[in-house]
Amino acid sequence: MGKNVLIIGASGDIGTAVAGQLAGNGWQLILHYNQNKRAMEFNRRRLNNEAILMEIQADLSEQSGINYLLSQFAFPVDAIVFAGGRAQYGLFQETDEQVMDAMLTLHVKAPWAITKHILPSMIHKQHGRIIFITSVWGEAGAGNEVVYSSVKGAQNSFVKALAKETAPSGIAVNAVSPGFIDTKMNQHLLADEKERIVDDIPANRAGTSEDVANTVSFLMNEQSDYIHGEIIHVSGGWQS
Repeated sequence: MGKNVLIIGASGDIGTAVAGQLAGNGWQLILHYNQNKRAMEFNRRRLNNEAILMEIQADLSEQSGINYLLSQFAFPVDAIVFAGGRAQYGLFQETDEQVMDAMLTLHVKAPWAITKHILPSMIHKQHGRIIFITSVWGEAGAGNEVVYSSVKGAQNSFVKALAKETAPSGIAVNAVSPGFIDTKMNQHLLADEKERIVDDIPANRAGTSEDVANTVSFLMNEQSDYIHGEIIHVSGGWQS
């Protein structure tokens, strides 16, 4: 089995943690990012340079960025982790149509296109891993995050449906659904808002990027071979 993994969104907090975990497990990394070059420099400093096959910068909220990414692959891809994306806050009726289009392209169309591009080689090898980092809001829904909840729900449906097509070819498609994770995505919350959320979490703490990365690491392992089409909650019991 090959061990080259494409990590979409490798510059985010969760993507960075996933990269570290998988490099430590012997995977070689193809790292995608959009704007955060500082995080990519951090990845290079803390990881063995031999673990990083290449880095690709592309804005996947635009079709041109998707096309560019697909044209850059210089190595075979044995697994994909979709850890990228961004939140969108505000009342639904005040959401601009351009924002809707960008969120759909980033979270739904780009993963479709990337998966479609790489899937034939996985099927030929009769082995592969495709993992999405989704969100509890993709199932429960969140007020003031209607668009974000919708696209994460679409990712969950994609995982469940595609898993049924690819399981006979030895390709496992799953998702990790984080709850409240202490990342930059939640920096907009005030301290008392965070405290109220943590009070509602049975585990009595916010999750960490490493909590998510640990679950991704398990799903990438051969021990998870019989897990297909699952949405695994990493939420401390919150919203489950």
